[in-house]
Amino acid sequence: MKAKLGAFAVAVIAAALPVLAHHSFSAEFDNSKPVNIKGTVTKIDWLNPHIWIYLDVTDESGKVQSWQCEGGPPNTLTRNGWTKNDVKKGDSISITGTHAKDASNTCNASSIVLADGRRVFAGSSNPDAQKQ
Repeated sequence: MKAKLGAFAVAVIAAALPVLAHHSFSAEFDNSKPVNIKGTVTKIDWLNPHIWIYLDVTDESGKVQSWQCEGGPPNTLTRNGWTKNDVKKGDSISITGTHAKDASNTCNASSIVLADGRRVFAGSSNPDAQKQ
């Protein structure tokens, strides 16, 4: 009986670890620092718990900067009408979102203008994203 109870306790703790590892929006992103970037997609990771879109963005001085933008879960994005095939390497896209607190070239995407001109909700974890 003790072995079964111990195995059950281990299973419960293991199941809770992904929840504990997940971050809140405000822990990583600064809601007072909106970003609007346009660039060329270099990579997309369509994976749980969030998709990531990587792009090269040319700044005002002509220097290319690599950015990474977090989107929502793939299931949320699919329910919002788009799929991993809508964003491809080489596409020119625009992203509106929120800058990371650490000032890296990282953002939480709230909306994306796809290469075909459609604007889609990016599944942001920002509580204010639907208002933008």
